[in-house]
Amino acid sequence: MMKTLERICLSGVICFVFAISTWAASPAPKPPGKLVDLGGHKLHINCTGKGTPTVVIENGLGDFSFDWILVQGRVSSFSRVCTYDRAGYAWSDPGPQPRTFAQLNLELHDALAKLKEHGPFLLVGHSFGGPVVRNFALMYPHDVAGIVFVDAAHEGLRVGVGGRATIRLGEDAKGRSIPPPHENMKDSDRPPTPPSAGPQPEQPLEALYKVLPPAEQRMHLWAQALPEIDGAENSQREWSGEYYAKQLASPQAGTLGSIPVIVLTRADGGFGNDQDVPATQQEKERREGQAKLAELSTNSRQILVHSGHNMELEAPDEVVAAIREVVQGARHATRM
Repeated sequence: MMKTLERICLSGVICFVFAISTWAASPAPKPPGKLVDLGGHKLHINCTGKGTPTVVIENGLGDFSFDWILVQGRVSSFSRVCTYDRAGYAWSDPGPQPRTFAQLNLELHDALAKLKEHGPFLLVGHSFGGPVVRNFALMYPHDVAGIVFVDAAHEGLRVGVGGRATIRLGEDAKGRSIPPPHENMKDSDRPPTPPSAGPQPEQPLEALYKVLPPAEQRMHLWAQALPEIDGAENSQREWSGEYYAKQLASPQAGTLGSIPVIVLTRADGGFGNDQDVPATQQEKERREGQAKLAELSTNSRQILVHSGHNMELEAPDEVVAAIREVVQGARHATRM
Protein backbone atom coordinates (compact mmCIF):
# COMPACT_ATOMS: atom_id res chain seq x y z
CA MET A 1 0.00 0.00 0.00
CA MET A 2 1.41 3.36 -1.00
CA LYS A 3 0.07 6.85 -0.83
CA THR A 4 0.77 10.47 -1.65
CA LEU A 5 2.03 11.87 1.64
CA GLU A 6 2.18 15.34 3.12
CA ARG A 7 3.68 15.89 6.56
CA ILE A 8 2.86 19.21 8.19
CA CYS A 9 4.61 20.21 11.42
CA LEU A 10 2.57 22.80 13.27
CA SER A 11 4.74 25.28 15.13
CA GLY A 12 7.53 22.75 14.67
CA VAL A 13 6.16 20.55 17.46
CA ILE A 14 3.18 18.47 16.40
CA CYS A 15 3.50 16.81 13.03
CA PHE A 16 0.36 15.76 11.23
CA VAL A 17 0.47 13.32 8.36
CA PHE A 18 -2.17 13.79 5.69
CA ALA A 19 -2.41 11.25 2.91
CA ILE A 20 -4.33 9.95 -0.06
CA SER A 21 -4.02 6.19 -0.14
CA THR A 22 -3.20 4.43 -3.37
CA TRP A 23 -2.35 0.80 -4.01
CA ALA A 24 1.05 -0.57 -4.83
CA ALA A 25 2.60 -3.92 -3.99
CA SER A 26 4.96 -3.39 -1.07
CA PRO A 27 5.68 -6.37 1.20
CA ALA A 28 5.93 -5.71 4.90
CA PRO A 29 9.46 -5.94 6.31
CA LYS A 30 10.03 -8.36 9.17
CA PRO A 31 9.17 -6.72 12.52
CA PRO A 32 12.22 -6.30 14.77
CA GLY A 33 10.16 -6.90 17.90
CA LYS A 34 7.26 -9.04 19.05
CA LEU A 35 3.55 -8.86 18.20
CA VAL A 36 1.47 -8.98 21.38
CA ASP A 37 -2.18 -10.08 21.15
CA LEU A 38 -4.44 -7.74 23.11
CA GLY A 39 -7.80 -9.33 22.41
CA GLY A 40 -8.31 -9.24 18.68
CA HIS A 41 -5.56 -6.79 17.78
CA LYS A 42 -1.78 -7.05 18.02
CA LEU A 43 0.72 -4.44 19.16
CA HIS A 44 4.35 -4.40 18.02
CA ILE A 45 6.94 -3.89 20.79
CA ASN A 46 10.71 -4.11 20.44
CA CYS A 47 12.65 -4.49 23.70
CA THR A 48 16.46 -4.70 23.86
CA GLY A 49 19.21 -4.51 26.47
CA LYS A 50 19.29 -5.34 30.16
CA GLY A 51 19.00 -3.39 33.37
CA THR A 52 16.43 -1.45 35.36
CA PRO A 53 14.42 0.66 35.17
CA THR A 54 13.14 -0.37 31.74
CA VAL A 55 12.88 2.65 29.43
CA VAL A 56 9.66 2.85 27.36
CA ILE A 57 9.46 5.29 24.46
CA GLU A 58 6.24 6.91 23.22
CA ASN A 59 6.51 8.34 19.68
CA GLY A 60 5.21 11.57 18.28
CA LEU A 61 2.59 11.65 15.54
CA GLY A 62 3.78 10.20 12.24
CA ASP A 63 6.78 8.43 13.79
CA PHE A 64 7.50 4.77 14.45
CA SER A 65 9.41 2.52 16.83
CA PHE A 66 12.42 2.13 14.54
CA ASP A 67 12.82 5.89 14.16
CA TRP A 68 14.36 5.72 17.66
CA ILE A 69 17.13 3.27 16.72
CA LEU A 70 19.87 5.89 17.26
CA VAL A 71 18.66 6.28 20.85
CA GLN A 72 17.62 2.69 21.51
CA GLY A 73 21.00 1.26 20.50
CA ARG A 74 22.81 3.53 22.95
CA VAL A 75 20.35 3.11 25.83
CA SER A 76 20.39 -0.69 25.52
CA SER A 77 24.07 -0.59 26.52
CA PHE A 78 23.13 0.47 30.06
CA SER A 79 19.44 -0.41 30.55
CA ARG A 80 16.48 -2.31 29.13
CA VAL A 81 14.62 -0.20 26.54
CA CYS A 82 11.36 -0.77 24.65
CA THR A 83 10.06 1.06 21.61
CA TYR A 84 6.63 0.31 20.18
CA ASP A 85 4.15 1.21 17.49
CA ARG A 86 0.76 2.46 18.61
CA ALA A 87 -2.26 0.65 17.18
CA GLY A 88 -2.63 1.45 13.49
CA TYR A 89 1.10 2.15 13.05
CA ALA A 90 3.56 -0.09 11.18
CA TRP A 91 3.06 -3.73 12.25
CA SER A 92 0.49 -2.91 14.96
CA ASP A 93 -3.12 -3.64 14.05
CA PRO A 94 -5.76 -0.90 14.26
CA GLY A 95 -7.06 -0.84 17.82
CA PRO A 96 -10.26 -0.03 19.70
CA GLN A 97 -11.85 3.38 19.18
CA PRO A 98 -11.68 6.17 20.15
CA ARG A 99 -7.91 6.63 20.42
CA THR A 100 -7.88 8.52 23.72
CA PHE A 101 -4.81 8.87 25.91
CA ALA A 102 -6.40 6.35 28.29
CA GLN A 103 -6.87 3.88 25.44
CA LEU A 104 -3.25 4.21 24.36
CA ASN A 105 -2.09 3.84 27.96
CA LEU A 106 -4.16 0.70 28.58
CA GLU A 107 -2.83 -1.03 25.47
CA LEU A 108 0.79 -0.25 26.28
CA HIS A 109 0.37 -1.24 29.94
CA ASP A 110 -1.23 -4.57 29.05
CA ALA A 111 1.27 -5.34 26.28
CA LEU A 112 4.22 -4.78 28.63
CA ALA A 113 2.58 -7.02 31.22
CA LYS A 114 2.04 -9.79 28.67
CA LEU A 115 5.70 -9.58 27.69
CA LYS A 116 6.62 -9.78 31.39
CA GLU A 117 8.42 -6.46 31.19
CA HIS A 118 8.45 -5.29 34.78
CA GLY A 119 8.04 -1.75 36.04
CA PRO A 120 8.32 0.80 37.32
CA PHE A 121 9.23 2.19 33.90
CA LEU A 122 11.12 5.27 32.79
CA LEU A 123 8.81 6.86 30.21
CA VAL A 124 10.14 8.93 27.32
CA GLY A 125 7.54 11.01 25.48
CA HIS A 126 8.33 12.88 22.28
CA SER A 127 5.98 15.57 20.93
CA PHE A 128 2.43 14.08 21.01
CA GLY A 129 3.91 11.25 23.06
CA GLY A 130 4.63 13.70 25.90
CA PRO A 131 1.03 14.14 27.04
CA VAL A 132 0.45 10.43 26.43
CA VAL A 133 3.14 9.39 28.95
CA ARG A 134 2.00 12.15 31.29
CA ASN A 135 -1.45 10.54 31.35
CA PHE A 136 0.12 7.08 31.78
CA ALA A 137 1.82 8.35 34.95
CA LEU A 138 -1.55 9.51 36.28
CA MET A 139 -3.28 6.22 35.41
CA TYR A 140 -0.50 3.94 36.67
CA PRO A 141 1.55 6.00 39.17
CA HIS A 142 3.17 2.95 40.79
CA ASP A 143 4.47 1.80 37.39
CA VAL A 144 6.45 4.97 36.64
CA ALA A 145 10.03 5.55 37.81
CA GLY A 146 10.50 8.82 35.93
CA ILE A 147 9.78 10.74 32.73
CA VAL A 148 11.86 12.39 30.03
CA PHE A 149 9.85 14.85 27.94
CA VAL A 150 11.42 15.33 24.49
CA ASP A 151 10.15 18.62 23.03
CA ALA A 152 6.76 17.49 24.25
CA ALA A 153 3.38 18.95 23.37
CA HIS A 154 1.36 20.56 26.17
CA GLU A 155 -1.93 22.26 26.83
CA GLY A 156 -2.11 25.73 25.33
CA LEU A 157 0.55 25.03 22.71
CA ARG A 158 -0.20 27.21 19.69
CA VAL A 159 -0.46 25.34 16.40
CA GLY A 160 -1.37 26.36 12.87
CA VAL A 161 -4.67 25.21 11.43
CA GLY A 162 -4.32 26.42 7.85
CA GLY A 163 -3.36 29.69 6.22
CA ARG A 164 -2.35 32.20 8.87
CA ALA A 165 -4.80 30.92 11.49
CA THR A 166 -3.66 29.35 14.78
CA ILE A 167 -5.32 27.87 17.85
CA ARG A 168 -4.00 26.77 21.22
CA LEU A 169 -4.32 23.07 22.03
CA GLY A 170 -7.44 22.62 24.12
CA GLU A 171 -9.38 25.45 22.51
CA ASP A 172 -10.88 23.02 20.00
CA ALA A 173 -12.33 20.69 22.64
CA LYS A 174 -16.01 19.82 22.33
CA GLY A 175 -16.58 19.20 26.02
CA ARG A 176 -17.26 15.50 25.58
CA SER A 177 -16.85 12.95 28.34
CA ILE A 178 -13.87 10.71 27.69
CA PRO A 179 -15.13 7.12 27.43
CA PRO A 180 -13.42 4.38 29.45
CA PRO A 181 -10.80 2.40 27.51
CA HIS A 182 -11.44 -1.19 26.45
CA GLU A 183 -9.16 -3.91 25.20
CA ASN A 184 -11.29 -6.36 23.22
CA MET A 185 -12.13 -5.21 19.70
CA LYS A 186 -15.79 -4.51 18.89
CA ASP A 187 -17.25 -4.58 15.40
CA SER A 188 -17.56 -0.79 15.57
CA ASP A 189 -13.81 -0.54 16.24
CA ARG A 190 -12.80 -2.14 12.96
CA PRO A 191 -12.00 0.41 10.23
CA PRO A 192 -13.59 0.04 6.80
CA THR A 193 -11.44 -1.41 4.04
CA PRO A 194 -9.90 1.54 2.18
CA PRO A 195 -10.58 1.82 -1.55
CA SER A 196 -7.68 0.99 -3.83
CA ALA A 197 -6.45 2.99 -6.80
CA GLY A 198 -3.83 2.60 -9.46
CA PRO A 199 -0.18 2.27 -8.45
CA GLN A 200 1.72 5.42 -7.68
CA PRO A 201 5.47 6.03 -7.50
CA GLU A 202 7.00 5.73 -4.05
CA GLN A 203 7.29 9.03 -2.20
CA PRO A 204 10.84 10.12 -1.33
CA LEU A 205 12.08 9.88 2.22
CA GLU A 206 12.14 13.18 4.09
CA ALA A 207 15.67 14.46 4.67
CA LEU A 208 15.05 14.31 8.42
CA TYR A 209 15.06 10.50 8.37
CA LYS A 210 18.14 10.04 6.22
CA VAL A 211 20.31 9.81 9.33
CA LEU A 212 18.71 6.40 9.92
CA PRO A 213 20.45 3.24 8.69
CA PRO A 214 19.28 2.05 5.23
CA ALA A 215 17.06 -0.73 6.64
CA GLU A 216 15.21 1.70 8.90
CA GLN A 217 14.83 4.18 6.04
CA ARG A 218 13.07 1.48 4.03
CA MET A 219 10.89 0.64 7.03
CA HIS A 220 9.87 4.27 7.36
CA LEU A 221 8.88 4.51 3.70
CA TRP A 222 6.82 1.34 4.08
CA ALA A 223 5.14 2.33 7.35
CA GLN A 224 4.23 5.89 6.38
CA ALA A 225 2.39 4.52 3.33
CA LEU A 226 0.03 2.23 5.24
CA PRO A 227 -3.59 3.44 5.24
CA GLU A 228 -4.34 2.43 8.84
CA ILE A 229 -2.32 5.27 10.32
CA ASP A 230 -4.76 7.90 9.03
CA GLY A 231 -7.71 6.76 11.15
CA ALA A 232 -5.53 6.27 14.21
CA GLU A 233 -4.00 9.74 14.02
CA ASN A 234 -7.27 11.49 13.25
CA SER A 235 -8.85 9.97 16.36
CA GLN A 236 -5.79 10.74 18.51
CA ARG A 237 -5.83 14.40 17.48
CA GLU A 238 -9.57 14.69 17.94
CA TRP A 239 -9.64 13.31 21.48
CA SER A 240 -6.42 14.87 22.73
CA GLY A 241 -8.17 18.24 22.76
CA GLU A 242 -10.48 17.05 25.53
CA TYR A 243 -7.49 16.31 27.76
CA TYR A 244 -5.79 19.61 26.97
CA ALA A 245 -8.96 21.51 27.83
CA LYS A 246 -9.19 19.82 31.24
CA GLN A 247 -5.54 20.64 31.92
CA LEU A 248 -6.09 24.28 31.00
CA ALA A 249 -9.07 24.44 33.35
CA SER A 250 -7.16 23.54 36.53
CA PRO A 251 -3.67 24.03 37.99
CA GLN A 252 -1.26 21.28 36.93
CA ALA A 253 1.82 22.08 39.04
CA GLY A 254 2.76 19.10 41.20
CA THR A 255 0.29 16.68 39.62
CA LEU A 256 3.12 14.18 39.00
CA GLY A 257 4.27 14.33 42.61
CA SER A 258 8.01 13.96 43.09
CA ILE A 259 8.90 11.51 40.34
CA PRO A 260 12.14 12.40 38.49
CA VAL A 261 11.38 14.46 35.37
CA ILE A 262 13.70 15.96 32.75
CA VAL A 263 12.23 18.34 30.18
CA LEU A 264 14.25 18.59 26.96
CA THR A 265 13.31 21.83 25.20
CA ARG A 266 14.51 23.31 21.92
CA ALA A 267 16.62 26.38 22.56
CA ASP A 268 14.86 28.18 19.69
CA GLY A 269 11.37 27.53 18.36
CA GLY A 270 12.26 28.94 14.96
CA PHE A 271 8.97 30.79 14.41
CA GLY A 272 8.32 33.15 11.52
CA ASN A 273 5.90 36.06 11.20
CA ASP A 274 3.66 34.26 8.73
CA GLN A 275 0.78 33.49 11.12
CA ASP A 276 -1.88 35.49 12.96
CA VAL A 277 0.30 35.72 16.08
CA PRO A 278 3.76 37.35 16.03
CA ALA A 279 6.79 35.07 16.29
CA THR A 280 7.83 36.74 19.56
CA GLN A 281 4.50 35.85 21.18
CA GLN A 282 4.64 32.26 19.92
CA GLU A 283 8.15 31.87 21.32
CA LYS A 284 7.07 33.33 24.67
CA GLU A 285 4.11 30.94 24.86
CA ARG A 286 6.30 27.98 23.90
CA ARG A 287 8.90 28.72 26.56
CA GLU A 288 6.23 29.24 29.21
CA GLY A 289 4.54 25.95 28.29
CA GLN A 290 7.82 24.01 28.40
CA ALA A 291 8.66 25.53 31.79
CA LYS A 292 5.28 24.42 33.12
CA LEU A 293 6.10 20.83 32.14
CA ALA A 294 8.99 21.02 34.61
CA GLU A 295 6.54 22.21 37.29
CA LEU A 296 4.50 19.00 37.00
CA SER A 297 6.94 17.34 39.43
CA THR A 298 8.75 18.71 42.45
CA ASN A 299 11.81 16.72 41.34
CA SER A 300 12.58 18.02 37.86
CA ARG A 301 14.83 20.10 35.69
CA GLN A 302 14.69 21.59 32.22
CA ILE A 303 17.50 21.34 29.66
CA LEU A 304 17.73 23.50 26.54
CA VAL A 305 18.89 21.59 23.47
CA HIS A 306 20.24 23.19 20.28
CA SER A 307 18.23 21.01 17.93
CA GLY A 308 15.12 20.82 15.84
CA HIS A 309 11.93 19.15 17.02
CA ASN A 310 12.98 15.55 16.30
CA MET A 311 15.75 15.29 18.86
CA GLU A 312 15.89 11.49 18.59
CA LEU A 313 17.28 12.05 15.08
CA GLU A 314 18.97 15.44 15.41
CA ALA A 315 20.40 15.25 18.94
CA PRO A 316 20.34 11.59 20.03
CA ASP A 317 23.32 12.01 22.37
CA GLU A 318 21.46 14.64 24.40
CA VAL A 319 18.37 12.44 24.60
CA VAL A 320 20.44 9.46 25.72
CA ALA A 321 22.24 11.58 28.34
CA ALA A 322 18.90 12.67 29.83
CA ILE A 323 17.65 9.09 29.92
CA ARG A 324 20.90 7.93 31.55
CA GLU A 325 20.59 10.62 34.22
CA VAL A 326 17.07 9.55 35.17
CA VAL A 327 18.03 5.85 35.05
CA GLN A 328 20.95 6.43 37.41
CA GLY A 329 18.81 8.60 39.66
CA ALA A 330 16.17 5.87 39.88
CA ARG A 331 18.80 3.23 40.66
CA HIS A 332 20.37 5.24 43.44
CA ALA A 333 17.22 7.07 44.67
CA THR A 334 18.83 10.47 44.13
CA ARG A 335 17.02 13.68 43.28
CA MET A 336 17.38 15.50 39.95
